[in-house]
Amino acid sequence: MSKNPFHAGEREAQQRVGVSIEQAPIHKGMSDQQRKFFTSVSFVAMAGMTKGGSLIATISTGPAGFIACPDPQTLHLCNVPKNNDPFSKMLVTGSAIGMLGMDFFTRQRCRANGHIAIVNNSGFGVSLLQCFGNCPKHITPRAFSSTPETLSEQTHYQRLASPDLEACQLIRNADTFFVASSSGPDAIENGGVDISHRGGPVGFVQTEGLRLTVPDFPGNRYFNTLGNFVRHPKAAMLFIDFATGDLLHLSDRVTINWNPYSLSSAERSWQMDMEEGWWLRHAVRTKWDRTHI
Repeated sequence: MSKNPFHAGEREAQQRVGVSIEQAPIHKGMSDQQRKFFTSVSFVAMAGMTKGGSLIATISTGPAGFIACPDPQTLHLCNVPKNNDPFSKMLVTGSAIGMLGMDFFTRQRCRANGHIAIVNNSGFGVSLLQCFGNCPKHITPRAFSSTPETLSEQTHYQRLASPDLEACQLIRNADTFFVASSSGPDAIENGGVDISHRGGPVGFVQTEGLRLTVPDFPGNRYFNTLGNFVRHPKAAMLFIDFATGDLLHLSDRVTINWNPYSLSSAERSWQMDMEEGWWLRHAVRTKWDRTHI
């Protein structure tokens, strides 16, 4: 177990809400259980950061085993994002990357942060700096049902100047999205790029014009995402259309509202005013349906 595994922004966020965490099960490598988990999942969310400090996120899916863990400090993905996926430009040796493996049915998830170690025709490898599991809170359980009907169609990129009716409808019907954040371009202890799951009742993300408001529900109290916002107030939000496999990507600056949020179960909120967005059509080649466990 690492002592004080949090960077300055995370510690500041913790102190702001009256939390003091001296130790946490955040390690520099994977345990045997975590290695087994990553090699069993068929879904991983990923995040990277451009030279200008913007965040980019995407999803990769495949059969169990498409992620390999040759040793406790290394993950290797055999899937490489297609060239029309903006995340493909993040795959540069030495670049920071955040990853989140998830099993929607069991609601298990595990986060891993590190740097791109190698990129080749067989995929890419990641050298880990941090790895830790998250609790199943706020995850809507889903079970694999089939491949989307649009499987035969090619993945394609569609720039979005502002949230259109389709985008707003997806956001308002969402019970799940992923948020990419970073401690910033400067190298700091325990910093890096991160991607995290956010979930809640359908409609928990509020939209008003170009502004999205997200309630912050109680979690592990690490404040990894909000701590990143403290240091680097930018984010990328990634929504999945689980029926079609489309991805909606929105990014811009973030503002934290530390005051209590209107939803009784939320403690605070944060807002993002969208600056850039795009659709990645038919990107996810797996379909999940909501279920009960």
